[in-house]
Amino acid sequence: MMRNILVVPGLAILLSACINLAPDYVRPAAPVPAVWSQSSKQGTVQDGADAIAWHRFFMDPRLREVIELTLANNRDLRVAVLNIERARGQYQIQDAARYPALGAAADSSVRRMPASQGASDDAAIARSQSVQLGFNAYELDFFGRLKNLSAAALATYQFNVETRRSIQISLVAEVASAWLTLAADNERLLLARDTLKSLQISYDLSQRSHAIGATSGLDLSTAQASVEAAQVDLGDFSSRVQRDLNALNLLAGAGVPMHLLPDAIPQASAALLATPAELSSELLLGRPDVLAAEQTLMAANADIGAARAAFFPSITLTAAGGAASSSLAGLFKPGSGAWSFLPSINIPIFNAGRNRASLDVAKVNKEIEIANYEKAIQIAFREVADALAERATLDQRLGAQQRLVEASDKSYRLSEARYRSGIDSYLNSLVAERSWYGARQNLITLRLLEQNNRINLYKAMGGGWSSS
Repeated sequence: MMRNILVVPGLAILLSACINLAPDYVRPAAPVPAVWSQSSKQGTVQDGADAIAWHRFFMDPRLREVIELTLANNRDLRVAVLNIERARGQYQIQDAARYPALGAAADSSVRRMPASQGASDDAAIARSQSVQLGFNAYELDFFGRLKNLSAAALATYQFNVETRRSIQISLVAEVASAWLTLAADNERLLLARDTLKSLQISYDLSQRSHAIGATSGLDLSTAQASVEAAQVDLGDFSSRVQRDLNALNLLAGAGVPMHLLPDAIPQASAALLATPAELSSELLLGRPDVLAAEQTLMAANADIGAARAAFFPSITLTAAGGAASSSLAGLFKPGSGAWSFLPSINIPIFNAGRNRASLDVAKVNKEIEIANYEKAIQIAFREVADALAERATLDQRLGAQQRLVEASDKSYRLSEARYRSGIDSYLNSLVAERSWYGARQNLITLRLLEQNNRINLYKAMGGGWSSS
């Protein structure tokens, strides 16, 4: 008899999940052009961005160490990993509902029946011992309700996996950008310090010249104003450097060692991705954020199946088998076998439209997730398109800015020489100096922009996940 009872769960599993009422999942078409029309010069890296490990993409060894430190200590990434573990547990809980939960129970009871309620004039003592193995309220999943709930939970788990990948990609790009920003501001700080030193020397000379009547009061005041302006810049960039360092430490989740901090922007901290003339937008479908949006859509699709199944009858089974006896000694003797089988059916008749409303909500949720999925693709397309558009003119802008710096430097030196010779006023020399200073500051900004563009293009194409 015990074997017959244990066969019931297996038969129930075979009979369940005969029908799946969820709509067939069809991936929505990408609402973007098939290719990008803009492209940049061929770079040095020929593989797809998602196939390039970040430690191959980033060339500066100090930056690679900072990224490793960040991946080990960043709290957002740690929370993302824990979210995966939680989603895995929730999926296992939901999926377990598809199978019978077997359990064993042993009962022992003693009851005294008073003489007034018994068949004889004496009080009676009733004893009962039982041991049973069975399952309770197992639902036969004829219409796929439990299967679809499990599929939705699995999609939620996959969503968290993709979200973790997306967070790492963004984090790698963000910490690299923060490291380069610190490098740029350190370079600006050094330039401001050197400029202040030079202006202070000129101001001291102007003071001595003014004392002997060789320099006007206007020139002296102008020189002093230049020194004060340089002092303001020095304080501003000093503050920026400290804020940059604070931001980098926060991203890293720990204090970044001083030997890993940059003093200036490296010539090439990151590789330049190759971008052929025809770049397919299908590359976007492999981005983790797009895959995460698709997993949410798949979960919403499965929820429709679960909502449809609520319109149909549900059948649950409770069964147990074992042995029962009035004494412990006779519990396992021949003839002590006992079993129970309690099937039940629940037929929805009237629930004030709750099932219909639940189905409508599930359908609307799917439409919302379709829109979110399409928007994720559009955002990804724009990020790549923006990076390519910026890339197309960066080399030209950098070359022009470098030539502007050289020309401004020459103009400043000539103006300074003319002022020293008494040919020009100090004002002309000051204007040339400010133009040279501004040109050098703008060159630092453009170099930072160029390095960040490499990183942004790498990130937009889904790079930064793999480290091997």
